[in-house]
Amino acid sequence: MGSTALTEAAKGIRDWSMKGGHISSAPVNAAEIFGSRVFSDKAQQERLPKPVYQALRATITRGEALDAATANTVATALKDWAVEHGATHFTHWFQPMTGVTAEKHDSFLAPTSDGTAIAEFRGKELIQGEPDASSFPSGGMRSTFEARGYTAWDPTSPPWLHMNGNSVTLVLPTAFVSWTGEALDKKTPLLRSMEAVSRQAVRVLKLFGSNAERVFATCGPEQEYFLIDRSFYFARPDLINAGRTLFGAAPPKGQELEDQYFGSIPERVLACMAETESELYKVGVPVKTRHNEVAPSQYEIAPIFENANVAVDHQMMTMETLKRIAPRYGLECLLHEKPFGGVNGSGKHNNWSLSDEFGNNLLSPGDNPHDNMQFLVFCAAVLRAVDRWQGPLRASVANAGNDHRLGANEAPPAILSIFLGDMLTDIFEQIEKGSAKSTKQGGLLDMGVSVLPKLPRDAGDRNRTSPFAFTGNKFEFRAVSSGQNISFPNTILNAAMTDSLDSIATELEKSTAKGEDLAKAVAKLLTKIVKEHKRIIFNGNNYSAAWEKEAAKRKLLNLKNTVAALPQLVTKETLALLDKYKVLNPREIHGRYEIFLENYSKTINVEGNIMVLMANRYILPTALEYQKNIGLSVSAVKAAGSPSVQGRKLLVTYTKLVDRFKAQTDALDKLLDHESTSAETHAKYMRDQIVPAMAKLRETGDKIEVLTPHENWPMPTYREMLFVK
Repeated sequence: MGSTALTEAAKGIRDWSMKGGHISSAPVNAAEIFGSRVFSDKAQQERLPKPVYQALRATITRGEALDAATANTVATALKDWAVEHGATHFTHWFQPMTGVTAEKHDSFLAPTSDGTAIAEFRGKELIQGEPDASSFPSGGMRSTFEARGYTAWDPTSPPWLHMNGNSVTLVLPTAFVSWTGEALDKKTPLLRSMEAVSRQAVRVLKLFGSNAERVFATCGPEQEYFLIDRSFYFARPDLINAGRTLFGAAPPKGQELEDQYFGSIPERVLACMAETESELYKVGVPVKTRHNEVAPSQYEIAPIFENANVAVDHQMMTMETLKRIAPRYGLECLLHEKPFGGVNGSGKHNNWSLSDEFGNNLLSPGDNPHDNMQFLVFCAAVLRAVDRWQGPLRASVANAGNDHRLGANEAPPAILSIFLGDMLTDIFEQIEKGSAKSTKQGGLLDMGVSVLPKLPRDAGDRNRTSPFAFTGNKFEFRAVSSGQNISFPNTILNAAMTDSLDSIATELEKSTAKGEDLAKAVAKLLTKIVKEHKRIIFNGNNYSAAWEKEAAKRKLLNLKNTVAALPQLVTKETLALLDKYKVLNPREIHGRYEIFLENYSKTINVEGNIMVLMANRYILPTALEYQKNIGLSVSAVKAAGSPSVQGRKLLVTYTKLVDRFKAQTDALDKLLDHESTSAETHAKYMRDQIVPAMAKLRETGDKIEVLTPHENWPMPTYREMLFVK
């Protein structure tokens, strides 16, 4: 089977190459096509009456309510625009607690009395939809028989057209709530958290003389992913059903030569990337970079910063587009956090900041950060937020896939800490002692070659091991996993920041109300924050054993797996935080806790059952056949009068492995037969019993693979999947 898949992959690459690849037209002009399928601000201005356009912009920028008459006019303009582009249907596109998106398509078609039909779309249909809510995860918030749920149009995320073959659909980003008003999705809490952080950030800005009325959380998520030949994918039941390989011996060459990172992009992969980017440009996703990542067959795509809500929608569109375009090139896109053991897994570095309505980045330090009081206040607020709320932040990135990645060589550890860099660390150390009077400068870097320019050097290096790093004008939350929706990590981060800014604004307002000079009040407050929360700052090697010991001394949390991390969502403190700022009420957060636990258990259960299937149907038959062949060979040699010492040794070794493998398979199969009335108990059982049993079975299976002839092995190996491009 392995050689058959390899032959199919080679044939696919050959055919693709002979046809000149899948490229059907000349390279596109990105500027010309960007946003061509989006009902953008420009399209709105062109198609809406001025009062309606202004009302819609007020809704988008200031959160003002949209009245029915305005909604009807917007709906008509949207319908006309979509139909002109060939659309026949519209959909309320939402993000339920499944981790992926959902959609139900409705036609614009409306029959008339004369037997014909017209395209019709009303404001009511734009604003509200009613999908069945009973079949989506609710964590106990809804009973199965309570089916009514509503989708509500999110005007802050622009509508766009999804084109697929002969189908064109108008896509309306929406929130999803139950009949009782509880959030059943990932967008609603994010929007609530953005409003909450905006209110508190505006309070702080007003103290510094700003007249901004709105502040927006912004983010730019870097997406890591793998591309492998589809013939390999279809020959691996584990990749199809679990998204990762559950068996697989390490190849002779992995990533140890470090020749993949930023290397030349393979031709077929580059063609796939180019078409993916073209499709994303058309729907307004501002993708900026593409490159080889560290592991063989691993790549990255990253956008420019956007409003966090739009960025989340665009991130979901990016993942869906990668999965949709890859097959056109005979490839499969793998978004799992750890599709291949022994090489780097995939993350989704979440670059996060705050920006006011005028476009000013509130985490931009300027030329002299030590004099930039406003920046120092917002930066200190981040220190306080991450330190105080490290538990729910860690829980926000907890899932079964990320358990394979966090703490490994390519990912930050499960311990939350902040990297500030030499420049900011020096400034905050000065603040702790009383006041900051200077900023470290990097100067110029002379490379010793006259024709090369002298480069401006940053005042400090970067730290790729940090889970939460300052990177110039933003913080990079690097613990987010590649396959997850980034809404929840950003929701928790916004809520934590809301609490910090609320505390800071309250204290500064009290001080200035008493007549205290703002600069003195800020200096005093910053010193207090640094002293109380400096334990969260760490600029060293987060992978080292020494840091784990040091973190324990600092009493930082070290929640090494999902089951250990998730209870942080339902502590008294976290429940109070999210409820206070109306991000999630206790019922909504408890529901999510139950959903996350169930998802963990179901994921491990699926993986365990696939391992048993692969062991019994693929590996054991192959191993027993080869064991028989060894035995026949040993017997034949012995009958010829020349006993085979090494042959007997191989037979004994292989037989022991096969026996152990069969026993471990049966043991895992038996362990999987487990039921529990408690989601917590079941998740702990999966972590403590099933995961170790799976690891033991894999270890034995991989040893069998190494000893089994390649032509007999029933599935593609790492050597093929990672290096045939």
